[in-house]
Amino acid sequence: MNLQLLTQKGALSLSAVNNIIKLLDEGATIPFIARYRKEATDGITDAQLRDFYAQYQYLQKLDVRREEIINILQERELYNNELQTVLHNAQTLTDLEDIYQPFKQKRNTRAQLAIDKGLQALADRLMKAYDSIDDFYEQAARFVKEKVTTVEEAIQGAMDIAAEYYADNPKERAFVRDQVSQFGQMQIKITRSCDKNGNFFQFDQYQSNINKIPAHRLLAIFRGVTEKELSLKIEIDHERYKENMERHKLPKNAAGVSSILLDAYYDGYKRLLYPAIEREIINDLKEKAESSAMNVFAGNLAQLLMTPAVQSQAILGVDPGFKTGAKLAVINQEGMYLDHAVIYPVAPFNKVQEANAVVTKLVNKYKIDTVAIGNGTASRELQDFFAQYNKALKVGLRYTVVSEAGASVYSASKLAEEEYPDLDVTIRGAISIAQRLQNPMATLVKIDPKSLGIGQYQHDVDQKKLAQKLHDITEAVVNNVGVNLNTASYVLLSYVSGINTRLAKEIVSYRNKYGAFTSVEELKKIKGLGDKTFEQCSGFMRIPNAKNILDNTGVHPENYSVATAVLKEISNGKFEQINIVSFAKRYNIGEETLKDIIKELKKPGFDPRNELPAVSFSANVLTIENLQVGTSVSGVVRNITDFGVFVDIGLKNDGMIHISELSQKRVNHPTEIVSLNEQLSGVKVIFVDVERQRVGLSLK
Repeated sequence: MNLQLLTQKGALSLSAVNNIIKLLDEGATIPFIARYRKEATDGITDAQLRDFYAQYQYLQKLDVRREEIINILQERELYNNELQTVLHNAQTLTDLEDIYQPFKQKRNTRAQLAIDKGLQALADRLMKAYDSIDDFYEQAARFVKEKVTTVEEAIQGAMDIAAEYYADNPKERAFVRDQVSQFGQMQIKITRSCDKNGNFFQFDQYQSNINKIPAHRLLAIFRGVTEKELSLKIEIDHERYKENMERHKLPKNAAGVSSILLDAYYDGYKRLLYPAIEREIINDLKEKAESSAMNVFAGNLAQLLMTPAVQSQAILGVDPGFKTGAKLAVINQEGMYLDHAVIYPVAPFNKVQEANAVVTKLVNKYKIDTVAIGNGTASRELQDFFAQYNKALKVGLRYTVVSEAGASVYSASKLAEEEYPDLDVTIRGAISIAQRLQNPMATLVKIDPKSLGIGQYQHDVDQKKLAQKLHDITEAVVNNVGVNLNTASYVLLSYVSGINTRLAKEIVSYRNKYGAFTSVEELKKIKGLGDKTFEQCSGFMRIPNAKNILDNTGVHPENYSVATAVLKEISNGKFEQINIVSFAKRYNIGEETLKDIIKELKKPGFDPRNELPAVSFSANVLTIENLQVGTSVSGVVRNITDFGVFVDIGLKNDGMIHISELSQKRVNHPTEIVSLNEQLSGVKVIFVDVERQRVGLSLK
């Protein structure tokens, strides 16, 4: 493996590359390496490590494929020093396949059929191009035998062989690929089956340089092609290419037969080479567009999971509804379910007094001061109910709107049935709404991210890659925040470094049997959790009320003795008294690790989510009918895509801010301006479509 490629791409030292590979091979996880092995890895971050690992896996595939090709060539006695050099120098799978292309055994191609007729020698003569046309015809006549019936057939066969030879040439493939990549024009046409009132009709006669088409537009086009409503091709100036071929691709001092050779080469280009490169480029465009969509999805998920937790003695979750009523569920400060009820304060029942009594009873019994209202059907009406409730009873319940995307998916899931076997699915949904306000990360990991309403063309991308991407980002966030060992579900625990689902269930089972953990060290009593797993997971576990304060920090147990020494050496919490360089040498620990230990000791139990803006408890109560262009509104960002931002302003459907309306300055991506769950104020309404329930917004 060419490790120099890894050092160049990751800007890492060779020793760091070797250390990372060694750690990975020994079973260390990416979160563990990034957090606790900084000195060995040049301080590479979690995200950089994942990129490194992807490149490492790619180079492994490259080496495997290289060996496969070498073995095939050796078996066929085609391997030589020249091939050894070019194969060894190949740095991409595309390079390897280009080199191997001329040696692939082909069946039933026009060239192979001509070779089978014994026309290889005539083709070789044609490609040297030293004959006049008459001389070449004379030579071709000598090949008219049993398998070849005419001179024309012999010449056509020689041209077919030359065409395939040209199309298989690695340098030509690389050149055409580069030309298409730089100058290719994507041309779209509608098909006969295209719905003229549908979304794809807008792309009819669409044309653009392939490098200038946004990822989201590419995905829309590819969806249209898949649904057979659009046709797609990529074009370049083929005539200009033929002129270039005539000047540079024919042998020097070529004779009159060069015109036949030119036709053969151009046929190889148009019939074989260009279509192959076109397919390759289209696949590459699709892969890049999918990657962009997955990155947007992953970024949204990370922001959603990092939403600050809301501290409250008890929270009332509300799953709004009209005819079926609003389902209420109460959870305590640790997220445990306490009680539930159903109220009917809005149409068609309008039982406001009865609803007031039910809410008051729950508020008084469980000391509720916070309400989480789902943003589904009847959400606006329930917001109005709680506003009037506060006013009528002169109380100060704080309430906010919470996205309930995925709540119904969770409530009907096997996991929800395991957690709340005796409750109706609608009550489980209300519990989920309350819990996602109290601790979004712990709640949302129980739901398939594709159900959270934060994706972009998520069903059009490679589902296996998407699942891995979302798993990786969830794992990164969970380990960055840390997990409460005594309250975490097995689903949340399964994202902790080194812990799989089986071990996570064992931890919960142990906790249920023996009670709360009193120390992180107690994890070693879990069946199947050995020293290696303990090393990988222990630093990410938290026990808020542990006897040892270090068990509620990100200090790894392997460094507890150093952390204790730090605490003994300082006075009055003045950590600046520690001389990093000398202390690190004295205790044989890395300086970066020591800095991390001190950072953790300064803030035991620190939650990085608390550094982000807190959840807003102000809510708009609007109807689309009373919205007017020019009105200023506020709202919460619910989804971010390449082309714009969807904002919950208190309506049934989210309003949209197109990327062009985010700023007076040019914006490359909406994430430069806003983040998921961000509270926006001063947002202007720029259009209202009551019939289609659409609202356009602007931040300009």
